Amino acid sequence: MKTIILAGGKGTRLWPLSREMMPKQFLKIFGSSLFQRTLQRALIFSKPEEIFIVTNKEYRFRVMDDLEEIGIKIPEENIVLEPKAKSTLPAICLGMKVAGKGKFAILPSDHFIEVNERYISAFRIAEKISDDYLVTFGIHARKPHTGYGYIKPGERIGEAFRVEKFREKPSANAAEEYVRMGYFWNSGMFLFDSRIFVEELEKHFPEMLKVLEKGENAYDEIAEISVDYGLLEKSERVAVVPIDVQWSDVGNYDAIYEIWEKDSSGNALSGEAIFIDSRNNLVVSQRLIALAGVEDLIVVDTDDALLVTKRGNGEIVRKVYERLKEKGDKRAEVHRTAYRPWGSYAVLEEGKGYKVKKLLIKPGKRMSLQRHYHRSEHWVVVRGTARIVVDGKEILLRSGESTFVPAGALHRIENPGKIPLEIIEIQIGEYIEEDDIERIEDDFGRC
Repeated sequence: MKTIILAGGKGTRLWPLSREMMPKQFLKIFGSSLFQRTLQRALIFSKPEEIFIVTNKEYRFRVMDDLEEIGIKIPEENIVLEPKAKSTLPAICLGMKVAGKGKFAILPSDHFIEVNERYISAFRIAEKISDDYLVTFGIHARKPHTGYGYIKPGERIGEAFRVEKFREKPSANAAEEYVRMGYFWNSGMFLFDSRIFVEELEKHFPEMLKVLEKGENAYDEIAEISVDYGLLEKSERVAVVPIDVQWSDVGNYDAIYEIWEKDSSGNALSGEAIFIDSRNNLVVSQRLIALAGVEDLIVVDTDDALLVTKRGNGEIVRKVYERLKEKGDKRAEVHRTAYRPWGSYAVLEEGKGYKVKKLLIKPGKRMSLQRHYHRSEHWVVVRGTARIVVDGKEILLRSGESTFVPAGALHRIENPGKIPLEIIEIQIGEYIEEDDIERIEDDFGRC
């Protein structure tokens, strides 16, 4: 069985942890990232060469880093890049275009799922009935939840059911009724035989077949639509297999609070905090946070933003992101630490006409051969050994040594060593934004 992993979402409801360039599937909020956990689940049913990842070009190197970090090697052509985000139905079609025919597990990369024998058994059941049905997976609803979609089961098919109806995110009263009537939460996971999938597309959404024929070249011609709306809600050949496991779409901070372990006062913590007479709070912090005499708060502190809201208000965080986007504030898009295929950089300080960064270059990696027209740069090596090229002249710099790169000079940094290379970079100039760059050569195809 092949697996298509959908890894193009933004996760705007987890700002400021998630940003456009670091969406929730790549956050290490559960030790490893949700994307890495999805990869490991995919290996239960698929060989590495049978795993296909549909993402966008901005996340390509983030995907490759996560793969390398956990030692999973898949063919580079199995990383499928959408030209633009068009929701799940076009993404699935694009993945199948590259992967070819067969049976496919379709897995979102940003959900938290407990893997056990019930999980594995459910996929085996789905595989058996996928010759006749498009199969979705329904999570046993443990309580009313207004943030999830629901599936109403109909006629029994062995250990599965025909899908009688899909219901979108309901009101609180409707959610209580759905749970009472035995509806399932819609997990967003599917198992399709490509033959049945194509037959149902031909019947209900023939326009989408353009993606299966032309691949990414058809993206400008097709609609942005989910697989649920575009196909499953229209088809009469849909079955649901129940799964009784812990599951969450990690859609907001309230969902994280539900999953994380809590102390005796109900506080959930990532980082360092002191709780004085405080209960039922969620704290995510990179520095010491003290909460005194408060309860039911969400406090998320990063190096460039602080979020404070009440628990139960998780959905409102999206509006913060939207406000930042309206203002053109880059904090909606990137952290102070930005990831690149060669490593990462963190902005330590900036002001009018200057910026200070810490660069981290991975062993064996090098930055592009490039120039900047509006800024000069001073480099100081903090750790490791740097091979530096400036206007054709090559030098080696070790810890404590430095060099200067004038504006307009062609330059490159390489880490020839076995440990990460750390450099402090001081930029000075009339314009110091990231788009002041001309790449001449690049190991990662970015020229």
